Amino acid sequence: MTDTTTNAVRGVASEGRTGPVGVGVIGAGVISDQYLGNLTKFPDLRVLFIADLDEARAAAQAEKWGIAGSGSVDDLLAHDDVEIVVNLTIPAAHVEVALRAVEAGKHVWGEKPYALDRESGRRLLQAAKDRGVRVAVAPDTFLGAGLQTGLRTIRSGKIGTPQTGLTLFQSPGPESWHPSPEFLFARGGGPMFDIGPYYLTTLVQVFGPVAKVTAAASKAHDTRVIGSGPKAGTVFPVEVPTNVTALIQFESGASAQSVFSFDSKLERAGFVEISGTEGTAVFPDPNMFEGDTIVHTGADEPETIPATGSTFSRGTGVAELAQAIREGRRERVPGELAFHVLDIMVSLDESASRGETVVVESSLEPTPDLPESWDPSVPTLA
Repeated sequence: MTDTTTNAVRGVASEGRTGPVGVGVIGAGVISDQYLGNLTKFPDLRVLFIADLDEARAAAQAEKWGIAGSGSVDDLLAHDDVEIVVNLTIPAAHVEVALRAVEAGKHVWGEKPYALDRESGRRLLQAAKDRGVRVAVAPDTFLGAGLQTGLRTIRSGKIGTPQTGLTLFQSPGPESWHPSPEFLFARGGGPMFDIGPYYLTTLVQVFGPVAKVTAAASKAHDTRVIGSGPKAGTVFPVEVPTNVTALIQFESGASAQSVFSFDSKLERAGFVEISGTEGTAVFPDPNMFEGDTIVHTGADEPETIPATGSTFSRGTGVAELAQAIREGRRERVPGELAFHVLDIMVSLDESASRGETVVVESSLEPTPDLPESWDPSVPTLA
């Protein structure tokens, strides 16, 4: 997509419309509360409908959050005033549901991962282009005050030219606290596909597109046990690697090392370190929307740069997408970014399986930073 005000970019669902943008949510599961808590507060959005395979669960969420409509996916897609579909389904259903929304002439905001393979990811991008709608995909954490401040620090030249990155996500896995974690250990899950998008999106925003990757992967256990909720004690299979170690080279010549693990009893979540020619910046957790940036330049004490900007959490990208639709400009979390991150993850998976370096074929331009004053709680769409 390009920065233009043609109907092809504005989208079928939004052609000729003004004012707040109508939103429908598909998926009334655990993460929907985080989204709805924000979406219902943003004045540039109107949440009109919640759909779920379990229509009773959708109705309960609609009542909880004061939303007028609930029911089936078909009901939501037939709602004329829903312009953006927020797709909160499980990873295996992301593309299928998004394609249905696109075919209905709706814009889509989806949860990560964007897709499970390149072919379906390309098909979704092409379908959106053909239909004249937009597909944007989480994570939108890099729009939050924490990472935006870190990115502005890099752009200011504070650490010179960025050269290398180091990211660490290590945990024992989510099965101890998640009441239904099986999908996190099935295809489309694992620490790389579940958590990797936060770290890889951040690295791409710093260094630009990835050129090639090398990886090693392993799996500590063939089964795991649900530790909480009504299914506590249930044994389920582990179908994907639970530890991935990656070496990433960017088109710029910079490089990064990353670890994504569900196999560590020592937790190291949220570690992102960027080293440049003049210093090193430690970013806040890329799975969060806030947190200070710490800069080391060789002085006796590191400098703490307080986060400036919006600290609203999940759903922030939906508000930014809505504004972009009305303004006829490119959104800051476009499908092309999500596809590039998917391409990186699939390439890492191939590298680990084949024991060789894999070239990443896709490319992109990093997203422009947000103005420091941007605030999704401030109305902009009359």
